Amino acid sequence: MTDTSELFSDKADLYAQSRPNYPDVLFAFIKSLTNTHNTAWDCATGNGQAAIGLAQIFDNVFATDISNVQISNHLDIENVTFSVSPAEHTEFADNMFDLVNVAQALHWFDFEKFWPEVRRVLKPGGAFITYGYDWFDGDPEINALIERKVKAVVAPYWAPQNQLLINGYRDVEFPFEYIDAPKIKLTLDWNLAQMMNYLHTWSATRRCMNDIGSAFFEDAQADIRKAWGDPLDVKTFTSSLVIIAGHPDRS
Repeated sequence: MTDTSELFSDKADLYAQSRPNYPDVLFAFIKSLTNTHNTAWDCATGNGQAAIGLAQIFDNVFATDISNVQISNHLDIENVTFSVSPAEHTEFADNMFDLVNVAQALHWFDFEKFWPEVRRVLKPGGAFITYGYDWFDGDPEINALIERKVKAVVAPYWAPQNQLLINGYRDVEFPFEYIDAPKIKLTLDWNLAQMMNYLHTWSATRRCMNDIGSAFFEDAQADIRKAWGDPLDVKTFTSSLVIIAGHPDRS
C-alpha cells in the first residue's frame, strides 16, 4: 500500500505554493448542505487549500492530514485548527461535525475504516462532501507538450489509487444518500513557473524523478517555455471538478 505520509511530505513547500484554491461557487453549495454551520472537519487538508473556504462558512474548522510536513506548511487561517491524524482514526468526539469535507484526497483512504469514522463524527443530519480535479487544459500547443513530455513519461508511476479519481470516483461505493451537485470548473491563471511547479507536485512526477532522474522534466520545461513565450505571461487553465455529496445517516 502506498505510504501517503511520505508521498505528500515530499515537496510540501511546492504543494503549498502551486496547488489551487477552490471557487466561491463550490462553497456556496457546501453551505447549502447543512442547516447549521458550527463545525467542519477538513480531512486530508494538505496545506489547507479547502480550509480557506470552509472557514468562511463554519465557526470552527478542524483540519487534519497524515503528513506532518504538510501540516507544518499550512496556510494561516484564523478559525482553523490544524493537526496530524490519519483519516480512518481520529480523536474527535462522536457527533461532533456538521460537515466532513475531503478535497483531492479520497482515493488514498482505506474505505472500510474511513466510512465508519465519518458516520461516527458526523452529527445527525450532517453532510459529507468530496471533490477533486484531474488534468488542467489550456493552450492546445502547451497541452500537447505536457501530454507527450510529462504525462506520457510519468504515466507508469501513478499509484492505483489515482485511477479512482481519474475515473471520476465511479468505482467507489459511497454509503449515503446522494445529493445532486452542480457542475463546477476550476479556473487557474498561471505563469510558466507556477504551472511547472504544479506538474512537479504530481506524485507520479516525483516517483518518476526518483527512478530515472529529472532530465525529462527539465527537457519538457525547455520545450514548454518556447511555446509559452514570455515566462511571466499568465495563461488560463481549466479542469472540471468531480463532486460527490450526501447524507450518510440517510443511506
